[in-house]
Amino acid sequence: MKIRTSLIASALVVSLAGLASRAQAADYAIVLKTLANPFWVSMKAGIEKEAQKLGVTVDISAAPSESDLQAQLLLFEDALNKNYKGIAFAPISAVNLVQPAAKAYKKGIFLVNLDEKVDVASLKQAGGNVEAFITTDNVAVGKKGAEFIVQQLGTAGGKVAVVEGKAGAASGEARKKGATEAFQSAKNIQLVASQPADWDRLRALDVATNIMQTNPDLKAFYCCNDTMALGVMQAVQNVGKAGKILVVGTDGTPEALQMINAGRLTATVAQDPAKVGATGLDLLVEAVKNGKQIGVDAEPKFTAIDSILVTKK
Repeated sequence: MKIRTSLIASALVVSLAGLASRAQAADYAIVLKTLANPFWVSMKAGIEKEAQKLGVTVDISAAPSESDLQAQLLLFEDALNKNYKGIAFAPISAVNLVQPAAKAYKKGIFLVNLDEKVDVASLKQAGGNVEAFITTDNVAVGKKGAEFIVQQLGTAGGKVAVVEGKAGAASGEARKKGATEAFQSAKNIQLVASQPADWDRLRALDVATNIMQTNPDLKAFYCCNDTMALGVMQAVQNVGKAGKILVVGTDGTPEALQMINAGRLTATVAQDPAKVGATGLDLLVEAVKNGKQIGVDAEPKFTAIDSILVTKK
């Protein structure tokens, strides 16, 4: 019995050692915002597919939600201790990963920034830099969604509103900027409200309800992501104005596409998160192969992935 126990214990040690070895064997780490949103699930899938194509291994982690700054910080700091050749990351805010990114850079780890842009000035000041920044052109995304609304309202025009993302989030601010400029430059369009809903569906429902109470003759909403657009869509239905108020989202998530096909959501500006992730991994692997880190004062390579307007037609 003692011998058997000893053998089991030895096997367990070997097994755990093997697991530890495999856990540290991946070439690259990817730190995303969350996997509680289809956008990031799609990006994860794109990265995994590209990793197979390139013959590299990746460890992908993400915070529980897009508001959990501390959890994402801890994930990045944990990655610093696992001897990765490179790390790609999509920060929840522009500054929450600046310090660990600077530490990674100083350790000789190559870095690529995905989707949400890190505060490059702060990162450089901390002694770090990223090889590249890959994202959708979010100003163009917001502009595309707003211009579609302007086109649909025609010469009659009317009152419109923007439902923003989380205050300070670069992607949301860029979409808001593009949409706001498009609305303000259009004749007969009055932008009556622009309020954040923190990327949250229920929060967006409340925000939209309040905006409609203040502006009962509102004609359209542009929403900076589809999760919020679905909440706005519900708010519009709750007040009996489905089909009378346009609701345009952003991202092209599966549920949003289903709602467009069902005639409940007007449109979405679809991104290609899988391509963003795959391109980011490509550039990270390329940088590692080149073997020379970007200088602290150098300008990171910028790659913009295009978007497409999706309607029921």
